[in-house]
Amino acid sequence: MATQDGPGQGRIRIISLSLPLRMGRVNCYLVRVNAGYVLIDTGSSKRRPELERELDSAGCEPGNLRLIVLTHGDLDHSGNAAYLRERFDTKVAMHRDDWGMVERGDMFWNRRRGIFQRLVGALVPVLSGFGRRERLVPDLQIEDGDDLSAYGFDAKVLSVPGHSRGSVAILAAGGDLFCGDLLTNIEQPALNSIMDDREAARASLERLKGMGIVTVYPGHGKLFRMELFTGSG
Repeated sequence: MATQDGPGQGRIRIISLSLPLRMGRVNCYLVRVNAGYVLIDTGSSKRRPELERELDSAGCEPGNLRLIVLTHGDLDHSGNAAYLRERFDTKVAMHRDDWGMVERGDMFWNRRRGIFQRLVGALVPVLSGFGRRERLVPDLQIEDGDDLSAYGFDAKVLSVPGHSRGSVAILAAGGDLFCGDLLTNIEQPALNSIMDDREAARASLERLKGMGIVTVYPGHGKLFRMELFTGSG
């Protein structure tokens, strides 16, 4: 596990959790907002103790976690959402087009299915520890343009389909973009190589131009300055 604070005087705590079979890491972002916190993505359920330690260390506790936002339905991002909702008495928000993933524990609920996808879909819940207790019906349906200021977070929702139909990004005031799995920065900033609809992903990326994005916080890899992004992939 790796933890660090992002730019902005420590407003953003980056919580990096390992994935099974040495498949890399996934990022969760704990954002300090007015009167509490917002958590963007929740990691794999098999890494729950590490995540809880980081939340406790930051002072996130029942009563001040104002919202959990899932950028999409993949189990490495949603694995702790049901548990944290109950523990912190909070709400989970995500785009309606990915709800079936977390309701059924099926990453390919709304994606193309081939033999490889079926095999991955069967193995990932086992490897990540996503069982029936991790399934959930989200509390809030978020759409493109939604304002999160009611939760103390000066930010808006952007629909960025491509990795999945219901993928969203969160654009905060000041130019911080939490992009889910649209972009990665493992070796260098790039469009994610794993896409359900690459044409839709490119359109989503094109849409981000001119939005005043300064710093990108990807689901996988290190944060980067948007101005350095080459658009490769």
